[in-house]
Amino acid sequence: MDDKNSESRPPESAANVIVEFRHVHKWFGDFHVLRDINMVVGRGEKIVVCGPSGSGKSTMIRCINRLEVHQEGTIIVDGTALADDTRKIEEVRRGVGMVFQDFNLFPHLTVVENLTMAPVYVHGIPEDEAERQAFELLERVKIPEQAWKYPGQLSGGQQQRVAIARALMLKPKVMLFDEPTSALDPEMITEVLDVMVELAEAGMTMIVVTHEMGFARKVADLMVFMDDGEIIEAAPPDIFFENPKSDRTKLFLSQILTH
Repeated sequence: MDDKNSESRPPESAANVIVEFRHVHKWFGDFHVLRDINMVVGRGEKIVVCGPSGSGKSTMIRCINRLEVHQEGTIIVDGTALADDTRKIEEVRRGVGMVFQDFNLFPHLTVVENLTMAPVYVHGIPEDEAERQAFELLERVKIPEQAWKYPGQLSGGQQQRVAIARALMLKPKVMLFDEPTSALDPEMITEVLDVMVELAEAGMTMIVVTHEMGFARKVADLMVFMDDGEIIEAAPPDIFFENPKSDRTKLFLSQILTH
């Protein structure tokens, strides 16, 4: 984390770092959306990012796979510094899986086709091998019976589990989740969070933007609170929830934990 939060956990060795932000700034026009972001994510670590709407949470994680371009500072993913070099961007994206709040599935393709398209047509994996992997992952996310349906035939929770399986198809080194349950009906949230808990327990490196604080308490190694484009506080869950230092953190938690 940045210097003011460095006491929250021991420093990572260079070999163990999978994502690092160094003094990262980003603007949308005149709007300074990310302000001097410093963060280190170790392999196998689970980071939960929370904060009010407009605080820069989603923009920060979208910079990791270059869906958003930062203007100042350095982002390093698995030893590769993100720059305008297309080859480096593709190299980074191969190791980063991402799950969005609105699923982003192809509606005209079946579930299996959604999972196998990139492995087959982009990465050259034989179709039968890709299909075998797809069924293994659909078993893992507990919807193998939905394999030949189209996204429009599935519930929101099922579609999000398909999206998670699709992201896992390329065997990512880190998974990014951008408010993955915010578009779901309440009864569907648990089925998605259960899959994410299983991933966390299996050792996947995860950076999760979410307001699901029960999930955060269960899986997070580190809580990161953002507001106004800055990392205000970073601490392990027990300290973050029981003894936050910043008044802004305290106010946020008082509002979100009473709803």
